[in-house]
Amino acid sequence: MPRVLLIEDDRAVREGVALALRRQSHEVSAAETGENGLERLRSFRPDVVVLDLMLPGMPGLDVCRGMRALDPTLPIIMATARGDDEDIVVGLEAGADDYVVKPVQARVLEARIRAVLRRSAGAPAGGGIPKIDSYGDLTVDRAGLSVTLHGTPVALAPSELRLLLTLSAAPGQVFSRQQLLEAVWEHSYHGDARLVDACVKRLRAKLGEAHYIQTVRGFGYRFAAR
Repeated sequence: MPRVLLIEDDRAVREGVALALRRQSHEVSAAETGENGLERLRSFRPDVVVLDLMLPGMPGLDVCRGMRALDPTLPIIMATARGDDEDIVVGLEAGADDYVVKPVQARVLEARIRAVLRRSAGAPAGGGIPKIDSYGDLTVDRAGLSVTLHGTPVALAPSELRLLLTLSAAPGQVFSRQQLLEAVWEHSYHGDARLVDACVKRLRAKLGEAHYIQTVRGFGYRFAAR
């Protein structure tokens, strides 16, 4: 039973979303503030977090950064009431794996939760792909779902790991943002391409200055084996 930590200050929304998730067989712990959410993170040990961006007290962005510091691999879905592009991009760059715009339909949130849990559980399909690949100082263990750089483990969020697995499975191949969106996030709406750009930015920061992921202007990205 997937464990969901829901952080939402609006009582009616919190109770409604929690009920909907429980009907989908999730175990839910609900918190009304970011501070409470961080406390629940330690005791509840969720499989995924649904985090409201606009919270009283500690802002949702700070909560997201705090959770990433405590658990870099924890799936986080950000909820925003405004759907403002700038807010969404900032939230994604702070470490969120995905986002939903409130009021969100229960089936949409459930689909996003299932997708992010699949990203954290397994690699993309690919017949004949070696289980362990090395690209210079970067090693990708596809079976163990782990990455090391200079022999040191690199902690990646689910979307970051899935993106790296997808790109590195075909070095030199150019992927459009739409292709990556569908392969990694299982979305089809082209407007969500900002998910790809924000995730690439975070992944590049974690992989250092080697520039394994190259931008192909006007189209998308490719992985450069070194």
